[in-house]
Amino acid sequence: MKFTLLAGILFTSGLALAQPAPPRGAGVSSEWDVRKLLESLDLQTQHLKPIIERIKPETWVANGAPEAYALQWKTGQAELRYLLSSSEALARQPDRLTLALDTYFRMLAMESTFGSVIEGIRKYQNPALADLVQAVMGENSVNRDRLRQYIQDLAEQKEQEFKVVDHEAQRCRETLLHPPAPQERKPVKK
Repeated sequence: MKFTLLAGILFTSGLALAQPAPPRGAGVSSEWDVRKLLESLDLQTQHLKPIIERIKPETWVANGAPEAYALQWKTGQAELRYLLSSSEALARQPDRLTLALDTYFRMLAMESTFGSVIEGIRKYQNPALADLVQAVMGENSVNRDRLRQYIQDLAEQKEQEFKVVDHEAQRCRETLLHPPAPQERKPVKK
């Protein structure tokens, strides 16, 4: 069972690594590409859910572990749910920078929280399970990097759009404040 699960994880991470990232400076990814990225992120995150459910921090406390591990585990589960809902919102509106940032920060928060929990798993439950959690979370690093690149490209595009809008607003303001002088009409000869 463990070998099959580990082989599946390695195969999946190999597929994720085989997907080339868009070249830097190539512009913002298309909606289709962003949705594919989010599908991959969701799939990887869904793989983590059943593994996280195998973690039993309440039994660790009986073995002398700090109670903070149980709180971190609950926080990590909440972060995982928040990540999935944030990712769904971004899939509906992929051009929203705020949703992309929220998804990225949720992912980082989840990884950070479970990073602490992994040490508890290793010490108080099962080192192999800790390695499994770490491996599955590591699979999503490709998606995290692609999401970060998408956010940078999207922010750059939004900055460029703002510059154009600001330039036009300044031009209109100048026209309103200093209208062109009326031209004298020359009499029409008949």
